[in-house]
Amino acid sequence: MISLYPFHQNTNKAIPYLAATLVVCIWSGWITISRYGVHTNLLPADITLLRYCTALLCVSPWLLTYPWAKFRFYQYLFVGVGVGFPYTMLSFYGLQKIKAAHAGVLVNGMLPVMGAIVAWCIFRQKLYIRQWAAVVLICLANLIMAGSDIFSRDHLTGIVFLLGAASIYTIHMTGVRLWHFTWKDVLLVVPVINVGLFLPIWFFLPTSLTTANINDIICQSLYQGILVNIIALTCVAYAIRHLGTMTVALFMSTVPVMTSILAWIFLQEPLILHEGIGILGCSLGLLLYAKGASTHSRSID
Repeated sequence: MISLYPFHQNTNKAIPYLAATLVVCIWSGWITISRYGVHTNLLPADITLLRYCTALLCVSPWLLTYPWAKFRFYQYLFVGVGVGFPYTMLSFYGLQKIKAAHAGVLVNGMLPVMGAIVAWCIFRQKLYIRQWAAVVLICLANLIMAGSDIFSRDHLTGIVFLLGAASIYTIHMTGVRLWHFTWKDVLLVVPVINVGLFLPIWFFLPTSLTTANINDIICQSLYQGILVNIIALTCVAYAIRHLGTMTVALFMSTVPVMTSILAWIFLQEPLILHEGIGILGCSLGLLLYAKGASTHSRSID
């Protein structure tokens, strides 16, 4: 009798892979639109406030019925703050200094390295030779795409901000998997935690919200608050739960590829030869990792 188990296994994995792919698309657009946003009258604190207030408004009908005793308070803090205002503020300040394609490299290109460390230290998840080779290839491709000018003195502050953002985001991904947060949990927890913590801080930060262009406010509110903070975070939590932290981190490492293309189209940021080489390297690295993972899965089956 022919076993249909592999077919069902692949079918069950299709939706999480689709979710991870959707995250890559939304996150690439997020870096591009954030790069645009921080060069309008809106300041980083304003965009952060719009992001979480819009998300909270959307999920508010479910706040009273959510079982808040499900997790401990510190777990809510880790998951909420890990993809919350510290992450966005560091990202926005970094994007003031560095162009979108390079920001995608520094934030998302470092996630496979951080994800691999976390997966090995906390979850004891083994990576096989082909998968480690994929991680190394993706990291090298991201460095090539960044180019030598990314480490110039003018960009140093932006580098520190964006690497800090990548570290904080790794905390969120780890917490989601470690404590088994579902996408429904993330959907409500992130805006509640961040509005509660950031709103009092916002009053003491520089702001130009009252003088900003209304179209910029609407654009940032809809993309940051709904597409990123609701749809993308839901997909991230779902993908992590079914694929694991490392696999999702590798998907996120392809964000620089799409970001560089979007920034070239919408922000007129030039796409030069070494960035094209980096794009190709990222794509090959992801394919290598996926092939290694599927080969190991077949050997187990």
